[in-house]
Amino acid sequence: MSKLDSKLQFKIASTDEEFDQINKLNYKTFVEEIKQHPQNPKKYLVDKFHAENTYIICLENKQVIAMVSLRGNRPFSLDQKIPDLDSFFSNKFNPCEIRLLSIENNRRSGRILQGLLTKLALVCVKKGFDIALISGIATQEKLYRRLGFIPFGNPVKSGHATYQPMYKKLEDLTSEWAEKFLKDAIVKDTNE
Repeated sequence: MSKLDSKLQFKIASTDEEFDQINKLNYKTFVEEIKQHPQNPKKYLVDKFHAENTYIICLENKQVIAMVSLRGNRPFSLDQKIPDLDSFFSNKFNPCEIRLLSIENNRRSGRILQGLLTKLALVCVKKGFDIALISGIATQEKLYRRLGFIPFGNPVKSGHATYQPMYKKLEDLTSEWAEKFLKDAIVKDTNE
């Protein structure tokens, strides 16, 4: 089966093999590419919130080629970077934090990002979150703005990386929209 014939699967990570691949992709992105964390000989990076994260992944032939994590428990990583984070939002919101967006370098296509974020939206809606917070890598702020995220606060440094805190209200998302997209859009990857 060629790459063009293979199907992408967007799902919540659930197996030890998937979590192992997540930690390897996490290392590639946040140690080797972004240089947020120091290198280690195992080339493996387990997130500090790993046990609490829900990982949405994109699989191709059982290989994790993209991921993003979701967490609703406080404190968020942004709580550690921004004093009085709650002062930016009304206490009526049920927030979540989205982190660790990562796509294999040779697979960065709109189709993969769209599927990953759609599955993420569905999970957010099902969990009852109504606002999502992110630390968007500053060099990709334009992309996050196109996705509807709004900057707030000052940029923060972590390792050699600079992040812009951002949020997106989730009121415009519906589970019906996300389910329909996922049903229709998990198609052959055409490397678009």
